[in-house]
This record gives sequence, structure tokens and C-alpha cells, in this order.
Amino acid sequence: MLRDVTLGQYFPGNSLLHKLDPRMKIFLIIIYIVTIFSANNPVSFAVVLASAFVLVFLSKIPLKLILKGLKPVFVIMIFTAFINIFWTTGDHLLISWKFIKIYAEGIQYAIFMVVRVLSLIIGSSVLLTYTTSPIALTDGLERVLGPLKVLHIPVHEFSMMMTIALRFIPTLIEETDKIINAQKARGADFSSGNLIERAKALVPIMVPLFVSAFHRADELAIAMECRCYHGGEGRTRMTQLHLHTRDFVVLGALLILLAGIIVLNIIF
Repeated sequence: MLRDVTLGQYFPGNSLLHKLDPRMKIFLIIIYIVTIFSANNPVSFAVVLASAFVLVFLSKIPLKLILKGLKPVFVIMIFTAFINIFWTTGDHLLISWKFIKIYAEGIQYAIFMVVRVLSLIIGSSVLLTYTTSPIALTDGLERVLGPLKVLHIPVHEFSMMMTIALRFIPTLIEETDKIINAQKARGADFSSGNLIERAKALVPIMVPLFVSAFHRADELAIAMECRCYHGGEGRTRMTQLHLHTRDFVVLGALLILLAGIIVLNIIF
């Protein structure tokens, strides 16, 4: 399952979303998140979910690959959905057995929650991390947060740290998978025993993982120092960012989507 995690990975391509300006993508993510959380009825949620798959189509990234990366999240979503079903109350009681009571509002809220999380993960990943290289993401985030330099906030260093942390997620996941396979080859068992025994079995994984993470961080720091990296002061850029017509077209489409969701909320 760890190999299925695609969070933080970049898939090179030549699609419309790949060509968008990284600064515009950050604003698009904000508008898209506001749109998702504005939905509050079945019709608007259906439109939001459809928009997420439209973004997948525009990115030209295989849907199978994106859904495969959602496998680790499915368990959390199902667990949260069950909690909402059994804990949400309402006016329409469907099942009543001893202390268990299931309301129609609870089922509806659970479905809405799953759709909202799915749309949020798929849309934000496709708009940002899947279609934006780490370098472009750093430049875009630094430009957007540029006004904070007036307050003497190290915007460049902050953007660099966020990008490096996001970029190292796939690397650490791959390292964890290697450590688990190595421990299994030595006879380690991670699937049997009670909860406490399974937690203790994770110690042989966490220790080498932390050691490897600190080792990679040290190597990265040395590599940056060898290349005379001293932060954003006096730093030039090989590629200059420019907004194009396609950026404003996508921005207008998302604004229309947000307005449509608001109208659907009023109608329904």
C-alpha cells in the first residue's frame, strides 16, 4: 500500500494544467477549496465531484493512477463515514436497535463528507503537486508571499522548506517500504498480535527511518552549501513567470463554478 501513495509526486506532462502559472495555481486552489466547502446539497456536491474529474481529464494523468494513490485514504474516509452515520442525529429515524440509532441525516452527512474529501484531495493534487514541478512551486509560492517581506519574514526560506518537505514525502515512503521488506526478510512480523504488540513491532521501522531521514537532510544541506546557496538574497531566476490567457480562462471557469454552487445552494 505504501507504494500506492502518490502525494507530493510530480508527473511531467504538456497538458493545460501543466502550463498554468504556479502563482495562478495557488489562487485556483484557494478558490477550489472555497467552492468545495460551499456545497451543501446533493446537486452541488455532484457538480463539485464532477469538476474534480474534469480537472483529472485536463491534466491528462491516468485516473487509475490517481485512484490508486487514494487507497491509503479510503480506510480513513470509511472510518469517518461510519462515525458520522452512528453519531449524527436528525428528524428522520431509519433504524433503531437497542442503543444504535441511524438517521437519514447521518447517512447523507457521511456521503457528503466522503465526496468532499475525495474532491478536495483529487482536485488539489491535480491542480498543484501532480502538475507543478518543485522548482516552479517554490517560485510561485515565493512570489505570492512576496509582500510579507516588508514584515521581514523569510519568504524564500519558508517556501523552500515547504517545497522540500512536500518533495521528500514520496522518498520517505519509498524508504519505509524498503525497511519493512528488509525487516520481513529477517523474520519480523507486523501483522499478528494485539495492538500493543503491533506498536512495538514498528520500533525496528521507525528507528532506521529517522536515521535515514536525518542522513538525507544532512546530505541535502551539504549539497546546497557546496552550491553556494545562501537563501533568497541576491538570487536570480533562470525562468521568469508570466501570466497568459489560459491562466485567466481557468480562473474564470473556477469563479463560474463557485458562483454556480452558490446558486444551486439557494435553489435547492
